[in-house]
Formats: sequence, structure tokens, C-alpha cells
Amino acid sequence: MFTFTRKEILNLIIAFIVLAVAFAISTVKLDVHRFISVLPIVMVGVAIGSLSHELGHKYVAMKYGYQAEFKAWPIGLLIALASSFIGIVFAFPGEIRTNADNITDEMNGKISIAGPMANMVLALIFIAIAILAYPLMSYSLIFTLIYLIGTVGFSVNAFLATFNLFPIYSLDGTKVLKWNIVYWIIAFAIAGSMLLISIGIGAENMVKLIIEM
Repeated sequence: MFTFTRKEILNLIIAFIVLAVAFAISTVKLDVHRFISVLPIVMVGVAIGSLSHELGHKYVAMKYGYQAEFKAWPIGLLIALASSFIGIVFAFPGEIRTNADNITDEMNGKISIAGPMANMVLALIFIAIAILAYPLMSYSLIFTLIYLIGTVGFSVNAFLATFNLFPIYSLDGTKVLKWNIVYWIIAFAIAGSMLLISIGIGAENMVKLIIEM
């Protein structure tokens, strides 16, 4: 059963808001009107993606019997916001902290990989939603909005999964790699492929290609 402290909820809200703003800025730069238009769409993908990522960590940690609480990292959030102006978000929102004193590499690796896995699953769900909404866009603006949320949600979650799997600093990839290099390679290859599709082909073009097959 998930339990959250008031401090943890506040930290999650702050991280979500900063990440949403950062991803919106990275998409439209300093175009205020486009920023206002794209922010609500980005917020859905970031909200679900970032929350699911942290809940994935939290669930597995609690499954092992540890207390787990999300703690935002102010400097990391500032880095995310600052980097967004160059078109890429270096997302270091924070981490799930546990009360584990003698945690093994295997447990730490499983806790760490749960977040990126949640993002990969969400990316597939978002692109499936976009595929279903695409043929219906001519009927209603609501379906157009759902389609946009789906494509943006795919891109955001593909990025979150890939970025967090990099084996640098305190990112999830470092702990997963230390636990099992094979699992890290598989997870990074899948997440990286999603991100390359998002950057190279584009989620919108991918939807069109799938429908036309």
C-alpha cells in the first residue's frame, strides 16, 4: 500500500511543475503564445511519466520491506530548467530515498530499473492512444487533443526512460549496470530505440506509418 507524507507530495508537485515547464520550453523556446498552448499537453505526459517513474521505484522498494520517500533535488531541477533553453532537458528532479542500510546490488538494481520500465510501458500506451485517436481527429477537436497528448506522451516517456538509464552520476543506469549488465543493455536498447524513433522519425510520422501499414 502506498503511503505519502505531506513533504513527499509537495516534493512531487514541485518536481512535476518544473519538469513540465522545462519540457515545454525545450519544445517552443521563448515563444510565449506557443508555450501557453503546449504546456497543458506536455503536463499530461510529464505528470503521468514522472509520477509513474517514482512510484515504480517506490513500489519495488516497499515490496522489499523498505520505507521509500521521494526527495526533490533543487539543483537538479534548476539544471533541468536551465538546460531546456538549449533544446534538451537534463532531468535530475530527485530520487527515491529508502531506509535501507545494507541493500544489495540486486535489490538496488531492481528498484532502479522499475522507474525506466514504467516510462517504457507508458510510452507504448501513449503511442497506442495516438494511433487510436488519429483517424478520429476530423470528427472532433477532442480527438486532436488526445492525439497530441499521445504523441507528446510517447516522446516524453521515451526520453525519461533513456536519460535515467545512462550510467552516470546517481542516475538509475548506474545502479542497474552495477547489478546486471545484460538487463541494463536490454533496457537501454529498448528505451534508446524509442527515443531515436521520437527524434529521427517523429511520433507523429510513426503513427502515420503504422496506420498506413
